[in-house]
This record gives sequence, C-alpha cells and structure tokens, in this order.
Amino acid sequence: MELRQLYTFKVVAEVKGFTRAAEILGYAQSSVTAQIQALEEELGTPLFDRLGKKIMLTSAGERLLPHASEMIQMHDLAKSAIQSPAEVSGTLTIGAPESLAAFRLPAVIQEYRSLYPEVKIILKPGVCWEMRGLVRRGDLDLAFLLEPEVEEPDLQVDTLVYEKIALVAPPDHPFVQKKAVVPEDLKNETLLHTEPGCSYRTLIEKHLNSHGVFPNPDLEFWSIEAIKNCVMSGLGLSFLPLIAVRNELDNRKLSALAWDDSSHQIATQLVYHKKKWLSPALRQFLLLTVSHAENWCAEELIQK
Repeated sequence: MELRQLYTFKVVAEVKGFTRAAEILGYAQSSVTAQIQALEEELGTPLFDRLGKKIMLTSAGERLLPHASEMIQMHDLAKSAIQSPAEVSGTLTIGAPESLAAFRLPAVIQEYRSLYPEVKIILKPGVCWEMRGLVRRGDLDLAFLLEPEVEEPDLQVDTLVYEKIALVAPPDHPFVQKKAVVPEDLKNETLLHTEPGCSYRTLIEKHLNSHGVFPNPDLEFWSIEAIKNCVMSGLGLSFLPLIAVRNELDNRKLSALAWDDSSHQIATQLVYHKKKWLSPALRQFLLLTVSHAENWCAEELIQK
C-alpha cells in the first residue's frame, strides 16, 4: 500500500469523481484509475461503487477513508518534524464560512503570505457544523466559525471577536424610520436567507418562530453578495453579519434597521484539534490571527 495511492483515494472520495481528481492531482485519468484498482486489489475489496458517471464509497471505502487521512497526516507530521524550527513551510488547509473568508481573513492571509511565502494556503468554504467534523477528521488544520460560542471536549476553541447581526433594508424602506423593529413587524415582509445550515440563520429563525413569525424558506442564496444586491433592488430584507455590509451602509446603498440582536449573539471563533501537533507554519498562523483579532475587537468598540 503506497502513500500516493491513499492520497489519490482520498481526493477521489472528496470530489466524487476520477476525472476531477486527475485534474487536481495533475495525473492522467488512467493513472488515477490504475492507482485505485491496485489499492482495491491489495485490500481485496472494492472501495467505490461506480454508478454511471457517479461514484460512491462502498462500506469498505467508508472505513478506509479516516485511516487514509490519518496516515497522510502522520506523513506530513514526520516531514515537518525534521525541518528546522525556524523554517516555516508546508501547507495549511483552513475552513471558513463565506462571510469570514471574505471580510475577516483576507488581511490575515495577505500578511501571512508576505511573511512566510513558502507556506501554501488552501482556503475551503463551508458551514460551521461541517467544518468541526473536518477538523476532527484531520481534513482541516484549523477552521473559523461564525456562530454562538461553543465548547467541544476534543477541540480547542478560541473566541476572537463578537459579531453583530444587522437587519438590512433598502434605504427607502418604511422601516428605516422606525425607532425599533420587532419580530412581529416582519410577518408580512420578504426575508432573503443565507444557505441552509448557516448557524446565525438557524438562531434568528428560532427567535422569529418563538414570536409566531415563520419566514418563507424559498428565497435562499448561497452568496452574500447576491443577497445584498437583491436587498438593494428592493426584493426583501435580510439578516447579515455587520462586517459583510459595512461598506454598503457607509455608502448608503443599504440601511441597518433598529433591530435588537442581543438574543442571538454570535462570535468569530478559531478551532483546531487539541491533539494536533502545531507545526511552525500553523503556530505562526495562530499567533498572527490573534494579533489581527485584537484589532478587530478595537474596531468593534469604535463602531459602537
């Protein structure tokens, strides 16, 4: 069993396709197929069910995947262990929801790359509950969460900054003049939703439901930029992180309504596995992130 076969197997399982895996790995598709077949022959069992153009892991493949991930991680750790402590290189795989990837992390990543150009950074989008699972499996070195503060027995979770959720509307919406907008005001309003599984969407929906308000779930968007443009065009209102709409608020393209968000406080949190070895690359990224978080907290105080 060769490490490259396990790595190929892991990529095929993640992207659910031989052609896409070959593109990512830079192999010919025949090479990917040959590696998987050799692995299946050695193990004596199929790892994938081939259903036309689609593939799915067999039960044996499901059992192998976490072990393959662990072996690949151990290989990377072994390589890192013999590097000079001063040498910061390797790969960091980071997970983050769209709002943080777009509005919190760019400055961190830009500075980090200028300091440590030998480190390759892979940024993967996702929802928070999925990313916690990926951190546990070792598929992510660390993740950023945007949700109510959490405690996990096997994960190190650090709160970086508390975030405000804004209820935004077009500047000409009649609610802009209201001194306070309450859940009951939204019964007849169109609300534009973020993707299913978004932690703050779930939190706000529970709050609205407790007041007898049940928003129509049909208007869902996977892009915050799409939601902002639709709100600006008058399609509806939306709850979005304040960091994601500050530019539009400053330019008066959107207005923040007088909404009390104290019942659904969320925070930007940094999470990694407690048993994970902190390589020089990861350790420096954590330190730089904490430094930036101090500036985020100061900015939030100024905004208040």
